[in-house]
Amino acid sequence: MALAATLIACAGDPMESGMDPFAPMVFKEGSTKMPESPPNKSSLLSFYVSPSTIFKFSVDTQSISIGADGVTRYIVVITNPSGEEQAQYEGIRCDSYQWKLYGNFENGQWKENPLAEWRDIKMKVANRYQAALAQGAFCNFNSQEQSMNTVMKSLNPNSFTGGTKPSNSNGVIIGY
Repeated sequence: MALAATLIACAGDPMESGMDPFAPMVFKEGSTKMPESPPNKSSLLSFYVSPSTIFKFSVDTQSISIGADGVTRYIVVITNPSGEEQAQYEGIRCDSYQWKLYGNFENGQWKENPLAEWRDIKMKVANRYQAALAQGAFCNFNSQEQSMNTVMKSLNPNSFTGGTKPSNSNGVIIGY
């Protein structure tokens, strides 16, 4: 009977069973396929990034996918002042506040980025469009926004907040 009690006690120990709810989660990225078509001009939605950028940024709203792996993937179109466009397929992780460039649209087709890796989202740069998308639509603090309806409402140009500086609950600007 003492042996049975000992075995039951050990089986219930989260450190022994590997089911410790406080253990850090290990990120496992799902597979990512390149888009099959170019950015859809009719579903491009421009968004505000910062007062110091000279580029225009738009997201293809039909390309946004909220992945079960915690990555929100999307096509962004960057337009320079002379009107030339560059389209990129990217992903954002809210839990680690990182982004990844999966590929570029070049010469009428998507080219995969062989050097794709997760990079920190930068806040203090003029072209901080990943930060704008994360703060304004794709993330709910450090969690991925799960509702496509909420993402679309957040991207509305009249209510988009991605270009604002984050503040704490007292209204104090943080990180600047």
